[in-house]
Amino acid sequence: MRTSGRSTFRDRHGRGLRSSAAGPHLPFLRTRLDLFDDLAAATASYLRELWPDELEGVVFEVAGVPSTAPDREFVRWHVDRATRRITLYRLPIERLAHLDESKRQGDEEWQHRMLVEGYVFRAVGDLLGKDPWDLAPDRFRDR
Repeated sequence: MRTSGRSTFRDRHGRGLRSSAAGPHLPFLRTRLDLFDDLAAATASYLRELWPDELEGVVFEVAGVPSTAPDREFVRWHVDRATRRITLYRLPIERLAHLDESKRQGDEEWQHRMLVEGYVFRAVGDLLGKDPWDLAPDRFRDR
């Protein structure tokens, strides 16, 4: 999976690599970008295991926003069937999600994971011409 393309190396004005804000002996903090990339990659990998023939050669990408201005509403993903490429747009997915007030209470990490997974499922369903719920019918069942 290709990530957003942002650089992991920072060298401002030739001063060298910047150290972590938490100190040189601690790992770098995970950013929202890293978390989104990891969730999208894990979901894409899960779907590749379930649909290996249908998703062979499909490229998943993450971008911040679409490169063209929206007509009516922001798109959250783009499927290019000719090149078999799925592009997920992180900012519209994360910032334009409207959760009911009653659903906002609880585990925010789980809600974010379900949000990202849901859009990966929708994009793959769009590519394959299938309902997203049919891609992994047992995925979201209560245990």
